[in-house]
Amino acid sequence: MKSKKKAVVDRVKHLEVAIAKAHEYLECGKNAHWHGFRPLFVDKVRDGAVLPPHRGWVKNVFLPRKEKVLEKAYKKLEQLS
Repeated sequence: MKSKKKAVVDRVKHLEVAIAKAHEYLECGKNAHWHGFRPLFVDKVRDGAVLPPHRGWVKNVFLPRKEKVLEKAYKKLEQLS
């Protein structure tokens, strides 16, 4: 497999895992402290405990962004095939 195509396939796998973890978090709260949900600079801390992400943020921001990038990756994979 060519290196460009392999990179896109790896990216697709990573995105699918991230989307699956986000759906699990929304359904039952599993993966609340997954590293992909962490903020870039500072964790939200209350009383010494790191807070999980807000469900609205996961549903309205995280998932749409990842799904959009996944669609672009599928298009790029079609172009490379």
